[in-house]
Amino acid sequence: MIHSKNTNLSEALEVGPWASDHARKSNDVHSAPGSAPRVKPAPVGRPPKPKPAKDTRQIGTEKATLVMLVRNSELKDALGSMKQIEDRFNRHYQYPWTFLNDEPFTEEFKNHTTRMASGTTEYGLIPKEQWSMPDWISEDKFQEVISRMSQAKVIYGDSRTYRHMCRYNSGFFFRDKLLAKYDWYWRVEPSIGFYCDMNYDPFTFMRENKKRYSFVIALPEYLPTVETLWKTTQEFAKLHPEHIARDNSLGFIATDPDKGIQETDYNLCHFWSNFEIADLNFWRGEAYGKYFEFLDKKGGFYYERWGDAPVHSIAAALLLPKDQIHFFGDVGYKHVPWGRCPLDNESHDTARCMCPFDRKESFDHNEWSCQNRWNKFHGLPENPIYE
Repeated sequence: MIHSKNTNLSEALEVGPWASDHARKSNDVHSAPGSAPRVKPAPVGRPPKPKPAKDTRQIGTEKATLVMLVRNSELKDALGSMKQIEDRFNRHYQYPWTFLNDEPFTEEFKNHTTRMASGTTEYGLIPKEQWSMPDWISEDKFQEVISRMSQAKVIYGDSRTYRHMCRYNSGFFFRDKLLAKYDWYWRVEPSIGFYCDMNYDPFTFMRENKKRYSFVIALPEYLPTVETLWKTTQEFAKLHPEHIARDNSLGFIATDPDKGIQETDYNLCHFWSNFEIADLNFWRGEAYGKYFEFLDKKGGFYYERWGDAPVHSIAAALLLPKDQIHFFGDVGYKHVPWGRCPLDNESHDTARCMCPFDRKESFDHNEWSCQNRWNKFHGLPENPIYE
């Protein structure tokens, strides 16, 4: 169901805390004897006349949407992210928003997010079979895994729901019927920071420059969560060499890329997938489809804790030519705990960047960042590392 902007202002604006008594009284005309009638003013925060319905027709020219996987309880954080993306970019393009949830969205969630969006909004319910353990996963073995990971204090190691989310983002979100009409998506998470204006259409940029995947932060994955992911990938590559791109990005993700996929190890670097602008048809394609199915049957989403970030990253690195992956260096962004700010002056001058931290504190300068490995792989200058 598509929601338009024909909605009233929120209750917080209708009746403010300082005018509650006034707002609840009638708007009768009161006047002192012998004086001209005096009309009581409208409560503070309420416009004197209803605003006309906003035109939500898309201005941007691409078949694209902003996608958010979110719970009803995350409404406030979702609105915070939306406001920044709208203010910094989407109010000029009015691309639609698509919200996905494993539970039905409440009317409150729909109403508030529709008000915040400049374009249309749609709300999808994830099928149960895409948000549950497949029947080839042993519950007993899974319980042993989460007990062991819990004792080892592996982050989200004891979470069943987190694994559902990682598997869903890895293999199913792009199959949702609401996304069938789109070629491009921008993944937006609740509670992010977005610090610079985007003065161009990134979807058009991606299409015109033949890019299919993009990122803003790269960092190492936590080894205990992906212990057999690379071994499984090597098995897939051996079975399906036809799907490995010739000019790929093995040099970014491998410890010794000159030895080839089968003789090197995974260095754990991955693109942080909470920000992605990418081609939906890459995930829908035969190569990635077979890769995900191969991983899924191995059970690592549950028997370990394979995340969608390393899965997407390894897939993009091996299945795409390296020049089809783009780093948005002009984007200021934060997802707890890491944030980055553009390192160049031009982005700050033209895009009004306002990062809530010093440029030297950008994650690009952190020793844990994989950005310098990416830069080196592409023959670009390395960033200085600060303590």
